[in-house]
Amino acid sequence: MQVMLLPVWFRVLLLLDPGLTAPALVLEGGSTPSPEPQLDLQLATDYLHQYYNLQTDPSGRMRRSGLSFTSKVKDMQAFFGLNETGVLDSDTLEVMRSPRCGVPDVEDFSQVQGTRWNKNILSYSIGRYTRDLPLSTVDSLIQSALAVWARASGLTFVRLHTSSADIRVEFVTNAHGDFYPFDGPRGTLAHAFGPGLGAGGDTHFDDDERWTAGGGSGFDLLMVAAHEFGHALGLKHSRSPGSVMYPTYKMSRPSNLLSREDEANIQALYSNQILPGSTCPQIVRNVPWMSRPLFPRLMQDRCAPDLTFDAVSTLGDATFFFRDRYLWIKHNEQSDIKEGPISNFMPKIETRIDAAFWIPRRSAAYLIHGSTFWTVRGSVIKGKPKALSFFGFPAWVQSVEAAVHVVRTGRTLFFMQHIYWSYNENRKVMDFGFPRSISEDFPGVNATINAAFYKEKFIYFFLGPHVYKFDLTLKHVVGVESSRSWLSC
Repeated sequence: MQVMLLPVWFRVLLLLDPGLTAPALVLEGGSTPSPEPQLDLQLATDYLHQYYNLQTDPSGRMRRSGLSFTSKVKDMQAFFGLNETGVLDSDTLEVMRSPRCGVPDVEDFSQVQGTRWNKNILSYSIGRYTRDLPLSTVDSLIQSALAVWARASGLTFVRLHTSSADIRVEFVTNAHGDFYPFDGPRGTLAHAFGPGLGAGGDTHFDDDERWTAGGGSGFDLLMVAAHEFGHALGLKHSRSPGSVMYPTYKMSRPSNLLSREDEANIQALYSNQILPGSTCPQIVRNVPWMSRPLFPRLMQDRCAPDLTFDAVSTLGDATFFFRDRYLWIKHNEQSDIKEGPISNFMPKIETRIDAAFWIPRRSAAYLIHGSTFWTVRGSVIKGKPKALSFFGFPAWVQSVEAAVHVVRTGRTLFFMQHIYWSYNENRKVMDFGFPRSISEDFPGVNATINAAFYKEKFIYFFLGPHVYKFDLTLKHVVGVESSRSWLSC
């Protein structure tokens, strides 16, 4: 049965960055002034920052000269076929206010866009459902959206009921663990990661939107899903309003969901890798043998007996485990574990993490590599990396092996070989008398600390493949377990 469906579409992100100040508004002859220019400037700044890589100057503020701002406005106008004036006229602002997809128009999303899967059978799963539609309706619409691409590409999609699927579909809200938070009703409707390990292929829908099966008020799930699955298969945004890969959401449906451009683009990616006997692509559902790991993913063995971590830290409602350039994410209220290269989840970080710690009262995490660190707040990496000397280390300290914040004392402890420092987060100074000996203050912890994690009255020290549970009240080790047990092994 042919699926007759949908067009193109979605989102304006209002991911407000308090460090950004919009440049001065310049109205030129012929442009339509806005009744609320400051709000329009903030909207435009946020939009260009999210979708067109608008940068701040070293002070973290926009230059009021607006030269970079104007050039980015022109880039956006060129993409949408508007007059390239660099001015926030009514047509430009109308596009910026339109609900749309969360994937940028001019740069890769998590650095895997434009690639393709190296196989012609892909698995998918549906995790959390929307509250707006019956489960069976969601299942049917997701299946139909994938079937559109299956017919055009020759790919086959198989549904799994585990979290190990290539394409994992979820309805979530606000910050949801991938560093691309949603923004509430309208604005950003959904986003998807291109082919790759870990988060690659994952497709998220904002459940603060009202999802429909077509008709009525709300957003057509089939239209949005078809667009996002295009990203999950490796396609970027199109400048053609007739393409399903057009960024903004449109209410009308075309007679055929995919345009000729869409069909040509997906075939260019996959037409030369279809295997013999696979000329009839399909959606396969509820096949028992598909519950086995038939689709190997190049992931690290989280249950290896010699598993070690470079850093362990809470980030929001999840615990992050870093090793080399790899990452495991264990959500505190879920049983599944997401994993993959760090850059899949944090595109700005292309290196290993040596130490990490979380400060709950700031809702902020700090990720350290060598002599620099990043600040992560609200699922977003804030600004550029800062020097480790920010904490008041002597000049000869260029790295640390582990760090942990002890909530009950307000101190952050930094460990380096056999010594450690104590940093007062309230006064923002190093405590007097440090560094001190680790073995003297933490008896029983007599080897180099790889990572440290605080929970209640205990510090968990990761030493190689072992974890030492240290009671801060009793001042001694009260238990030892394996590192892999922290990943449910």
